[in-house]
Order: sequence, then C-alpha cells, then structure tokens
Amino acid sequence: MIQIHTTDSQREMKAHGDYHFPVHISEESIGIYEGGAFMWHWHPEIELTWIRSGRIDYRVNEQQYLLNQGEGLFCNSNALHSGYMTDNMNCEYLSITFHPRYIYGYEGSILQTKYMDCITAGSGFSSLPLRPEISWQKEILKSIKQIYRQSMHPSADYELSVHLELTRIWQLLFRYLTSLPDTAEPDAEHLDRLKQILTFIQAHYHEPLTLEDIAGSVNICKSECCRFFKKHMHMTLFDYLLYYRIQQSLPLLKGGGSITNIAGTVGFSNPCYYGKIFRRYMNCSPREYRQNS
Repeated sequence: MIQIHTTDSQREMKAHGDYHFPVHISEESIGIYEGGAFMWHWHPEIELTWIRSGRIDYRVNEQQYLLNQGEGLFCNSNALHSGYMTDNMNCEYLSITFHPRYIYGYEGSILQTKYMDCITAGSGFSSLPLRPEISWQKEILKSIKQIYRQSMHPSADYELSVHLELTRIWQLLFRYLTSLPDTAEPDAEHLDRLKQILTFIQAHYHEPLTLEDIAGSVNICKSECCRFFKKHMHMTLFDYLLYYRIQQSLPLLKGGGSITNIAGTVGFSNPCYYGKIFRRYMNCSPREYRQNS
C-alpha cells in the first residue's frame, strides 16, 4: 500500500508528466492507499477523474462529493483535495492531470489571459462534479474515456489527439463556469490558512498538541480555529488529528516493533486508547491489521 508524498506545504511531490508533455494518465484504486484514503494535497495541474467502478468520498477545499460509477470530477489547479473509501468497498477510477500551459501554449497568450486565468488563477471554481445525465458534462466524460483509450494504444498523432480532447473539455467547462454568478467559495487567504493548519498538524502530530498550539500557528482564537477547520474539512480538528496519527502508524505496524512504542511514536500516550481509535477508523485492531498486511 502507498500514500501520497507531499512537501511541507502539502504540494504533491509526484511529477505529472514532463515539460514537453505535461499530462499524466493513470488508473487508480482507492484500495491501494493506506487506510483506504489519499491524504490532503494540491498541485498546479488540473485533474479530471472518472469513476470506473465503486464509489468514492471525494473532497475539494470545503466541498464534499460522493461519486458513483460513471460519474466524474473536475478539480482545479492548486485546489486542496483528498479521497476516502466508502462502506469498506474499493473504488477504481481514472485520473488525468495536465498543466494549464498544455492548452494555452505560451505565457501571455490570449488562450491564457482570456480562457484559462479566469478559472485557474482564482479560487472561485475549485471543483465541479460531472454527471452523465447532464448532456454537456456527458460530453466531458466521453472525452476523458477517449483520452484513456488513446493512452492505451497511442497513435502517431497521440499528443495532438490528447490536446484536442483536453481543449474541447476546457471549452465546455469555460462556457459553463463563466456563466455562473460569483461563488461563495473561500478566497486565497482562507485557503492559505487551511494549508498552514494542515502543515502544522502534520509537522507536530507526534507531539502532545493542544487546540491552543494549532490556533496559535495561524494567529486566530481557538473557537474561530475550530469553526474554520470544520467548515472546510467536514470534521473537527481533534478528529483530523486522531485520523492523521492513525494513518502515520500504518507503515510502522507493517515494519514490526512494539505496538506500544508505535502508539507513542505517533502521539498516543496510552496504547489502549490508540487501539480504540485505531479500531474506529480501520475496523480492526492494530495487531489484526499487521497480520492481514
């Protein structure tokens, strides 16, 4: 099993294509991630997702989506996102990530200034679910599947064909998103605050953290910190801290060693409490997880 690796600011470290062809197409499965979830992260690339089978709990900034087989998602550049298994059932999906410059070409082009920046440079359009019963969204889902088929059997004009499909997708998104009134999504300052909170927790999770410590890291009061975090993450600060500690303990369990020591390493002073919280999130004991893994 794996987990997404990020920098201190939660930017994903994995490369999504290269400078010459900034597109990455991959078949994914939520079940391959530790704990059946990939953790919060962001990247400058736009991400398109198509659910091949099962169901996934997908979160982008403060939005939460339950996506079923046949549905998809547009996740904008630099948006924080994470995904979770639902009902202990696996979900297989296709992911297409591409840098905006693959569409607009060169800096300052009209394709960038008129058609890309109005969507990617702000925070008003973080994400959009794609439903097959909506005709224009169905066309996007068809293009995603076409790109996938092209990647399986690349033709001589493969890169050009992918570019045409992605440009068509962007045209449909542009027409819809620019027709909407201003949204109430968080501004860049709020997203930076959320990233700072996540960064602080992930840097100090193994310590005896208090709410005062976390709130102090972003210079706000404790009550505002709790309200802000729950609004954006759909869980309390304390629940996220516990969940993150459990996630960090999974590779340690596979590596062997005392469960008591592992509990202390990830921030639990009481191994019995660690076992209780572990069962809450993993539906088994730490020992059972180690044996099954």
